[in-house]
Amino acid sequence: MTTTAADYAWFEDRFPDLAEAYCFTLVENLAPADVLHRLDGREEAPLTGAEAVGDAAFALFSRTDGTRQLVAMTALGSWTLLIEPNGYLGVTEARALPASAGTRWVSHFVNVNAVDAFLWAEDGVRRLWFEPLFPDERWGTTPDDLLDAMHRIGFHFGDGDAPEPDLSGPAAFALAEHLTGVALTAELLEGTTFTCGSVEVR
Repeated sequence: MTTTAADYAWFEDRFPDLAEAYCFTLVENLAPADVLHRLDGREEAPLTGAEAVGDAAFALFSRTDGTRQLVAMTALGSWTLLIEPNGYLGVTEARALPASAGTRWVSHFVNVNAVDAFLWAEDGVRRLWFEPLFPDERWGTTPDDLLDAMHRIGFHFGDGDAPEPDLSGPAAFALAEHLTGVALTAELLEGTTFTCGSVEVR
């Protein structure tokens, strides 16, 4: 049974502050410490729950004049989840593509200006990149491999009016689950003690 955008409608309701601006990334077969190393990051104190992660991310941003981004990480089976409140490293190809060497990297991002992006990379190659709000335009070496799944998940295609409420963000979560097999839940985001690090924003 395909996970759909409706299955992630809880995210904006349960985490309204984080939902305004975030980047979620899943990396296969790398531990959190290895992912942080690939991003040239440094360790920070662990934090429990997405709310604490969000508060710490904005505090770090203010303290460093926006030069460092907090990343909160946890292992989920063979995958590592990275959360960046108000961040975008996961979809920044200059950082993500080299970091995806020998592995699979799936990331999605949105900010307060409704700019969004979804990136699927493998072994340094961009397989798919698109804006969840505008899924008709896609780039990468395999831009149409997930097209059937994207339709089933609930991305809005075509020139007609977009549905209300906008489900492009939840659809990006569902597509990431389709690619990785990793389902995120509110309980996981609320109860996990995350390994944390900070990465220089270049």
